[in-house]
Amino acid sequence: MITREDDGKVAVLRLSHGGLNLIDAELLEAIALEFSELACGHARSVVITGHRQVFCAGLDLKRYMAGGADYARRLPLLLGKAFEAVFNCPLPVVAAVNGHTIGGGCVLACCADVRVMTDGEGEIGLPELRVGVPFPRAALEILRYAVGGGSARRLALGGQTYRSQQAFELGLVDEVVPAGELLDRAKAVARTLAEQSPADTFTVTKAQLHRDALERIDRYREDENVLAQRLWVEHAVIDGWVKRYLDSAKGKPRSDKPGS
Repeated sequence: MITREDDGKVAVLRLSHGGLNLIDAELLEAIALEFSELACGHARSVVITGHRQVFCAGLDLKRYMAGGADYARRLPLLLGKAFEAVFNCPLPVVAAVNGHTIGGGCVLACCADVRVMTDGEGEIGLPELRVGVPFPRAALEILRYAVGGGSARRLALGGQTYRSQQAFELGLVDEVVPAGELLDRAKAVARTLAEQSPADTFTVTKAQLHRDALERIDRYREDENVLAQRLWVEHAVIDGWVKRYLDSAKGKPRSDKPGS
């Protein structure tokens, strides 16, 4: 589900959960656990990436619809927990965005301190509004921290996906490199972040930068989690919106139908 291969003091975490790295409860729990344990080991920095031409293609919609009301209620809570585990990691985190990075995959990449994307055919973005489910507050605050308020609004409300150069122009990724150079470049960035200052100085600075976003997450978490859970159940189990979206997306390019 997640494999780890250390290169010196860089921990390289590779999502390996089926062909598309679709998000389900098990993957979210694995992400939260993996990142909660990183600070206790010898690693000084982290690279997170996917496999083949997919970083993470979004929510497993079929599993979500089949799981019933209890599963639907769990998912937004698990999403928030996983995103916060990555965002709060005290080590430098670099996302090596190796291909399609859709919906929750896009937010996962935004949890990193730096995002390096391949110049291949992959797309990145947030179609969740069209899917019919709201993100938990943690996702939106992390997105706003990563790209700024204007771009966050465009990404969240527009429901579009973008190629690497467009993503760079939006501030969604920090650098675009040839596919064959992606992992080496991401590890080099991770090493630089780890070595340019004492570890505790980096950790404190990162916490200072994140403080406002984390305070807003905590302030609104309880009320908005209840609302998110209600809508995740309603649109998958009761009114069929998610199924209609998935049916309408059949036959469209992979990048335009997350989690199918």
